[in-house]
Amino acid sequence: MAIVSLQSQRVTVYDAKGWILRAPVSTGQKGRETPAGIFSIIQKQAEHYSNLYDDAYMPNMQRITWSGIALHGGSLPGYPASHGCIRMPYDFAAELFDATSLGLRVIVAPTDVEPVEIAHPVLFSSKKDDAALLASRTAAADEATKKADQARRAAGAAFREAAQATAPVRVAENLSLRAKEQLAAAEAALGSADSADAKERAESTKAQAATRLSALQEQWTAAKAKLQPKLDELASAREAALTAEAAQASATEALAQLTRAHEPVSVLISRKTQRLYIRQAFEPVFESPITIRDGDQPIGTHIFTALEPANGGPDMRWNVVSLQSRHERGSAIESRSRTRHSQNPDPEPRTDPADAKRALDRIVMPQEALDHLSTIAPRSSLIITDEGPSSETGKGTDFVVLLSGEPQGGIKARRRNPGSEYSYTPFDGLPFWRPPFARRSTW
Repeated sequence: MAIVSLQSQRVTVYDAKGWILRAPVSTGQKGRETPAGIFSIIQKQAEHYSNLYDDAYMPNMQRITWSGIALHGGSLPGYPASHGCIRMPYDFAAELFDATSLGLRVIVAPTDVEPVEIAHPVLFSSKKDDAALLASRTAAADEATKKADQARRAAGAAFREAAQATAPVRVAENLSLRAKEQLAAAEAALGSADSADAKERAESTKAQAATRLSALQEQWTAAKAKLQPKLDELASAREAALTAEAAQASATEALAQLTRAHEPVSVLISRKTQRLYIRQAFEPVFESPITIRDGDQPIGTHIFTALEPANGGPDMRWNVVSLQSRHERGSAIESRSRTRHSQNPDPEPRTDPADAKRALDRIVMPQEALDHLSTIAPRSSLIITDEGPSSETGKGTDFVVLLSGEPQGGIKARRRNPGSEYSYTPFDGLPFWRPPFARRSTW
């Protein structure tokens, strides 16, 4: 996941072991603030130009909403200055672009938070071991594909043989038609002959035409007799090819269904709507009412993420990130204007697992939902929130949840033609940091 702190103007990227990349950012300025909430990468374009702001260059763009919020390379003046996007150093944006894939969770947090490990009975386990079934269906799909290819090649060969056998039939038919015309002309000449010599020549021509026509008809009959088995073989080969292709499609779909079942699943539990939603591969798969104990009391916003099976068993390791708006943190949270001049490059992140456990204690999972969650892959997630799913949640997205207590100017104000003072020229003066165990040296 990637966590963007609006308070510290910093992005931190995590894998299952901890943070791996960190860099300063510039988020939305006042009136066009970057909305705080839960997103995911839904589109990637290495070369992108804004369709809202005078074709502004946004290299290594990774979109998180279809309304126009994205992470991309841009200038970093040291304070929030964008129109809602999250600008990153150009070299960092390029490296992040290469390292990520669609579906990466992006959390825009009002304050400084980090994921912490958590365990709780409500958090799902992967109950099915489908490794053998997956291998079986993969082998079946490969075998069906092989047979379909063979059947198509056999049908192609049968078609070529039938085409070759068809040529003599067509030649004999054309020559027979011409011979019939010649015979008809000879009969007409014989009927109009006015002398013995003319009648003799006409009868001779007629006899020759009749003999030729008879020979061509025999030739046509023989060619047609040779053609018919070829046509039968072609029909049989085409039927076999259709059957093999249908079997290939069935085996491929069965494999695709099982593969999709092993893709990360996203679950959203909304106290606002009192419903549970499940999405997988950016598509909705299930929705139902859900019971939340003390449903009239706030529950917060918590993002639980499956990391990997623990000790090779069915139980998953999970971490959690809990979000709170800055006013919920109290007056101790400094304003964004003071953050502009902050001298602390690495404030202490905050996530309280006790709050997250209390939220889980209030959830009563319906059995039908658990049936849909029998296979949990790493990067699956559970979101428990007071908010409902945003209108940004739709086709080609994971769940998008916006914190209603935070400004959403970057989504609400998407005007064209900003003033010339908003520059997108490169600014390479701000570094990004790595932990000492990163793959390359610290920048």
